[in-house]
Amino acid sequence: MGQTLFLTNHFEFGLDVQEAIDCPRLFPAPDKGVVEVEKRIPASVVDRLSRMGHDIALMEKPHGGGQAIFIDRKAGTLVGGSDPRKDGCALGF
Repeated sequence: MGQTLFLTNHFEFGLDVQEAIDCPRLFPAPDKGVVEVEKRIPASVVDRLSRMGHDIALMEKPHGGGQAIFIDRKAGTLVGGSDPRKDGCALGF
């Protein structure tokens, strides 16, 4: 789910690699019967999801983490981003 959100934020919404990684996430948890949402998701979004019939659970800890490197072939550069949810870095050469 995290990769899907990252790719959507980058390719559909035009966010750069770091912005796309930084965005708050939500995850369906069918085994728990809820949608788990990170606390950084605006209350208005959580409220709307709830009004749509979703049972919401605020996650105590961030979920997942990742790094990404975008190859900008036109500029001949690598653009990296690293998830603030955990330790890590994006390196390219």
